[in-house]
Amino acid sequence: MSDGLPKVSIIVSSMNNEETIEECLQALLTQDYPQDHLEIILVDGGSKDKTAQIAKKYPIKIYQTALNCPAAYNYAQKIARYPILGFVDSDAKVEKNWLRKLVTRIDETNVAGASGAIDTWNTDNPWARSIGYELKTRYRRIGKYTKRIATMNLLLKKSVLEEIGGWAEDMPSQYDTEFGYRLTLKGYKIAYEPSSICYHFNRSTLQKFYQQQLQYGKNTLRLYFKYGNLARGDEITDAGMNIQPIWLLAIVSSFLLGIAPFLRSLWYLTGVLCLTLFAYYTYLAGKTAVEFKDKTAIRLILLYYVRSVAWFNGAIITTITYLRGKLG
Repeated sequence: MSDGLPKVSIIVSSMNNEETIEECLQALLTQDYPQDHLEIILVDGGSKDKTAQIAKKYPIKIYQTALNCPAAYNYAQKIARYPILGFVDSDAKVEKNWLRKLVTRIDETNVAGASGAIDTWNTDNPWARSIGYELKTRYRRIGKYTKRIATMNLLLKKSVLEEIGGWAEDMPSQYDTEFGYRLTLKGYKIAYEPSSICYHFNRSTLQKFYQQQLQYGKNTLRLYFKYGNLARGDEITDAGMNIQPIWLLAIVSSFLLGIAPFLRSLWYLTGVLCLTLFAYYTYLAGKTAVEFKDKTAIRLILLYYVRSVAWFNGAIITTITYLRGKLG
């Protein structure tokens, strides 16, 4: 029985996700939800591995076209038959009652959509587990509603998405924050339902984590060029996270300036800044390790450094690109 439940089109964007796509689709196809009220659309951006081959085993709609994630979402939105759109990452899987829990929040006043909590899929990997702890800590700051949230676990009303103008295709990452800003300007909000859980396959090595965060760094600065007040942060990415690359800039600047003999005293400032940053990271990592009763969360000290360096480098790349465009 449908029990008056809305019909939902679930959109998955994939790119070389052969390791996770099968369980992702299985979780969606086995939802405790009327099957005649669901359609699943996979937009594959040109995977070179077996992602598309695996997906073809399942009763879903598959489109293969070279699009980034927000462009894939816009593409699928035009094809989707139903008034509610679900978004799940191809490296994520949702619990059996995920959809039923989220749709209960969709009709609340001024609500454009609903989202749930994020947990770690690959908990056997200590790096992934540590990343997951940090994400869970950030998500716990969300109240009953939020201005924006990641698309790995999200429902949206198709009518609102069309009203807002869809996803920003020029933002390969951070498009969820950009969308949330435009959503808020229209007076909408997203309901947060922490009991609805999505399990994400977090980055399992420092190199993979760096590459992910580098892209975030590039697009975060582009986002702040576009909407300067977003630099103040929100529940998920707070001001403290945004300050850390600036802190790193102060360390690098004071060190380089200190090379000059008459500015050598700036190296004392470099040392103070380094020690303060290390103490801050140690405090955050230690607090997380205690909270989750897992000493491997101390790895967060290194993960915090890697993220700051990646965001710092990403910001430099974006700034140079921006200045070249201005000067050119």
